[in-house]
Amino acid sequence: MTTTPFSTPRDLLRYAVTRFNTAELFFGHGSAEALDEAAYLILHTLKLPLDKLDPFLDARLLPEEVASVLAVIERRATDRVPAAYITKEGWLGTYNFYVDERVIVPRSFIAELIPDYFAPWVNEPDSVANVLELCTGSGCLAIMLADAFPDAHVDAVDISADALAVATRNVATYKLQDRVTLIESDLYANVPDKKYDLIITNPPYVNSTSMGKLPKEYLAEPQIALDGGADGMDLVRKIVAGAAERLTDDGILIVEIGNEREFAEAAFGALGLTWLTTSAGDDMVFLLTADQLKL
Repeated sequence: MTTTPFSTPRDLLRYAVTRFNTAELFFGHGSAEALDEAAYLILHTLKLPLDKLDPFLDARLLPEEVASVLAVIERRATDRVPAAYITKEGWLGTYNFYVDERVIVPRSFIAELIPDYFAPWVNEPDSVANVLELCTGSGCLAIMLADAFPDAHVDAVDISADALAVATRNVATYKLQDRVTLIESDLYANVPDKKYDLIITNPPYVNSTSMGKLPKEYLAEPQIALDGGADGMDLVRKIVAGAAERLTDDGILIVEIGNEREFAEAAFGALGLTWLTTSAGDDMVFLLTADQLKL
């Protein structure tokens, strides 16, 4: 049997951090740094509680456990596979979702706004009856929306049948099949003919120049879910153009556009965009009311 110098999670943690930093990995899928990601991958691989590293740091590991962790470290460092694809899970806040290579790894600043019901723009959360989420991917935002607005029905749309297969699994896990309808559609094409109180979307918005500079970790994701065209606004233009006729009179549209505020202002600034505050600042998510969209 091959022997290794590693016998405890502490040994493996030190090695993983060095390995990840040496490989200059990109951490944009949940973890902020090498230490956090290394701890997560080690605990997940060993099937230990993800929030309890200290009690296990000096536990003696079996040789096969060490081998399993080393294989994960190498896959992350050498192949640059996002951690979420290795563990088959992604987190948004306290929510856990199944993910694989058919969807982008869940990450959204809109998720930060849902627990507060988009206050002060939604005055009566209990009155929200219908929500439309475009570009749902893994279904993560649709599930969070259904959870936050318990009297609402959520229609969640994606053009990718593969993505919707993942979303179906997540909706079932949260037992929301009766309240979340998944629709295969090119944006509004197959959406029911009804009015929505909220239209929410985290669409592909990366501009062409930025697409050419993406880290390898992002290149492992479905590019259709990232590529927003020359200025990143190709799909956003269609979403904005079609929103007015699908919103209730006091409905709102909320769109995440990442680092593309300059392009969003150039495309839609005349409408009077309201920028919502998130942990990344005031330029990641914009809001438009039904009245603004009808101008």
